[in-house]
Amino acid sequence: MPPFSRHAVDREHTCPLLIRAFLKQGSHRRQEDYAERGSEPPEEVHIYTWMDATLRELSDQIKEFEPTARERASRLSFAIVYPDKRGTLTLKEVGSTHALRRGPDDEKTLRDFHFQTGDFIDVAIIGS
Repeated sequence: MPPFSRHAVDREHTCPLLIRAFLKQGSHRRQEDYAERGSEPPEEVHIYTWMDATLRELSDQIKEFEPTARERASRLSFAIVYPDKRGTLTLKEVGSTHALRRGPDDEKTLRDFHFQTGDFIDVAIIGS
């Protein structure tokens, strides 16, 4: 697997962006669940962070308000929801983190996935 780029953001002088994340127990949502703007799934959380935020950082923030994500056996699987060339929202899995141990996806950043302002993150909480 190719190494991921590390472009540090000056967090003292750069305003964070808002990420709309949608949590679901057990699995990711279907792409169709995001088909209509304004009718997104109800389990939404807001995360303020920067483009150099890692999946581990996002996991830690989600654990602050989602108790099942803190359980020993839990794993968080992340997917980016973004518009394709035709404007249809597409769901693409990008990595996962485990509650207690480090993994190969922990240091991947939003920038590594070409996340853009306005995209969503779909988070599946698995094994809790």
